[in-house]
Amino acid sequence: MVGFFAAAQISSASTVPAFLWSPGFSSNELKESVHYQIMSPKDLANSVLSQGGWSDLLCSKRKLERPVDLAIVFVGRELHSSDVVGNKHVDPALLNLLKGSFTRSNFSMAFPYVATSEEETMENLLVSSFKEACGHGLGVSNVAFSESCSIEGGDFQKLANLHSINDHLVSRMEKRTKGETDLVVLCHGGFQSLKELDQPFPESEILKEVMSSVEQSGAKYAALYVSDPFKSIHYPGYKELERFLAEDTPKNASATAQVCDEVCKLKSSLLEGVLVGIVLLLILVSGLCCMMGIDTPTRFEAPQDN
Repeated sequence: MVGFFAAAQISSASTVPAFLWSPGFSSNELKESVHYQIMSPKDLANSVLSQGGWSDLLCSKRKLERPVDLAIVFVGRELHSSDVVGNKHVDPALLNLLKGSFTRSNFSMAFPYVATSEEETMENLLVSSFKEACGHGLGVSNVAFSESCSIEGGDFQKLANLHSINDHLVSRMEKRTKGETDLVVLCHGGFQSLKELDQPFPESEILKEVMSSVEQSGAKYAALYVSDPFKSIHYPGYKELERFLAEDTPKNASATAQVCDEVCKLKSSLLEGVLVGIVLLLILVSGLCCMMGIDTPTRFEAPQDN
């Protein structure tokens, strides 16, 4: 773990860290390992499947009894690779929670440098890479996502908040057949605390409550945390703009027309008045300049008698 944080000092702001840990499951003899190479989300998914042992949990071709009840993926929005060395602007509680989970687990892996994509979300890239690597789709008994996740395709169960996540975990513990594994993908955003429903909590509190719910359910689990902070300042790509322009324009126009409130209307009226006043003032100044430019004599000579 020390090597991971030392390596992060030379990281780029365009990469993010990822942590994989499991309290009761180990795929090899190494307790801790750190992969220092820069990798894509697809490479991360392949490493999690092959070296992290998740191929035994997620792939349908594996028919043996699985040692883990739940594979959970948490996509955060706060960390860059450089933040793990003690950035003052990062929540220290989140770093401490990840450090504790990493060091206390029977098996853990760290990936300091994971490159992000501007076209797709991290959660969509991971799930699609899991499906592709498994060959025949995911072989888990149940797949659920939080509503804040953006994942294409598949008829998956959606989890609205932390209450629904807790209820889902308890329900699956009762209904799950022994030896089967569930997949849950959670994305930070839109979650509220179990204690104070009106107040959104930091990522560290959300992750803490999620892991607490998992442990209270009694499920044996393996967890993957990966950050994707660039989506909060993501600008739409060409495909997203094309999709937006292809949408129903009358519907969008009616929705946009309702945005301007009373203050907006007052400001627009004042702006219109100022513009009209400027135009009238320009006309007045132009007229005066024209009158002053006409060389009209002040007196005329009397006509002479022939």
